Amino acid sequence: MSNSISDGPKVPEHFNIAISGKSGCGNSTVSRLCAEYLGIGLVNFTFRQLAEEKGVDFRTMCAMAEEDTEIDRELDRRQVEMAREEASVLGSRLAIWMLDDADLKVYLEASPEVRAQRVFKREGGSLEKRLKETAERDRRDHDRYMKIYGIDNDDYSFADLIINTDKLDPEDIMKMIVGRALQDCRVSL
Repeated sequence: MSNSISDGPKVPEHFNIAISGKSGCGNSTVSRLCAEYLGIGLVNFTFRQLAEEKGVDFRTMCAMAEEDTEIDRELDRRQVEMAREEASVLGSRLAIWMLDDADLKVYLEASPEVRAQRVFKREGGSLEKRLKETAERDRRDHDRYMKIYGIDNDDYSFADLIINTDKLDPEDIMKMIVGRALQDCRVSL
């Protein structure tokens, strides 16, 4: 797939950017913006979408995943397969670990307070409740990834680019990622 924007960057046929981060770091938004700017596919297949496919609510899907490791494995396998079909941005919690041959691996980080605030704005409820839920989800996700894959998602030091998103807007983050892709990864103007 070539870039459809005639004046935009030219992306190689199987170019992949992997973007990871915990809930509320901006993965989904930034991944979408990068894919749009580069004119390539977006892979952001999540537990929410898998839950819809299976006809269960999101929280039920998360609880099921804690008991059945095949749910994570299915989700991760499908994401990687989709990403490898064409030039794309893969945005997921484990993208930088699962898409091990990505041309650019990006990790987005943010403080627990900022992440909870973002989830609160997106989903409502109370900020205090969202802060507790965010911490609990981090713990559960970490334990599950260690159990299933031996991945410590608190160690992302190998990423090509680590961005603290606390005080940045999604457009600025996208520009940093695209700038790095232009600099390092066979993307040309």
